[in-house]
Amino acid sequence: MRNIFLFIRRHFNLLLFLFIQGFSIYLIVNYSKFHQAAFGSVFNNITGKINSRYSEVQQYFYLRKTNDSLIKANEELYNKLKADFSLPDSTSKLVLDSIHVDSIHEFRKYTYLQARVIYNAVSTQSNYIVLNKGSLGKVKEGMGVIDPNGSVVGIVTAVDEKYAVVMSLLHKDSHISGKLFKAGETGTISWEGKMPNLLLLTGIPKSAKISKGDAIISSGFSTAFPIGFRIGNVTAVYKETSSNNFKVECSSAANFYNLQYVYIIQNTDQEGVHSILEKANTQP
Repeated sequence: MRNIFLFIRRHFNLLLFLFIQGFSIYLIVNYSKFHQAAFGSVFNNITGKINSRYSEVQQYFYLRKTNDSLIKANEELYNKLKADFSLPDSTSKLVLDSIHVDSIHEFRKYTYLQARVIYNAVSTQSNYIVLNKGSLGKVKEGMGVIDPNGSVVGIVTAVDEKYAVVMSLLHKDSHISGKLFKAGETGTISWEGKMPNLLLLTGIPKSAKISKGDAIISSGFSTAFPIGFRIGNVTAVYKETSSNNFKVECSSAANFYNLQYVYIIQNTDQEGVHSILEKANTQP
């Protein structure tokens, strides 16, 4: 208390000046319409800027919550895609119709499971991605993975109860079936390991009409990805001297440097297709 009185006594003249100055401004603003309008405009401008900055700071701290809600909303939209449903083939079945069932009912073929990236590598020859969802979340080996924009990321290669490991497109052993969107020819997407985000499409015949910028999509010739998901865009085309095929360079559609959330594609036909392929491979 004593220090407060000492402070007032030491700065009495300054404090008195500030008080009189503030009181004068109050009288001018309160009894003059012009000054009242001018002060109101300045005050509104200042408070508007403060509120704007406060809103930006508040929005920043809510970004993670907003991202989570958008990812969940995207998951619901993916699961409503028409291409994810298929009609049962009943043309060759002999059925005793004891229960009335609508035979044209659509069955879900693909389901999308959202997951968060907790580890991602882009600078080695064997790049992997780790997700925070495993077998408890219905994830299995061989499932395809896409980013929130529908771009191909890789394929699940290992799973435990809580986590899944994805072989990125940027992996020396990665081979995915890709298709030229305009020309329609199908080839194999791989990575040479030279430059990040630069992929190769091989197996395209020289009769194909390819131009720079053409889109490359998933062909649908695997259980990992439905047809139509973006893989990349053509950046250069070269003729292979040792074959009748083109060597097509393309930039990946997915941004592997900024992966935060992904969707895992669950295919209900995956086990059946793999089972029959294994039987075919074991036959002499």
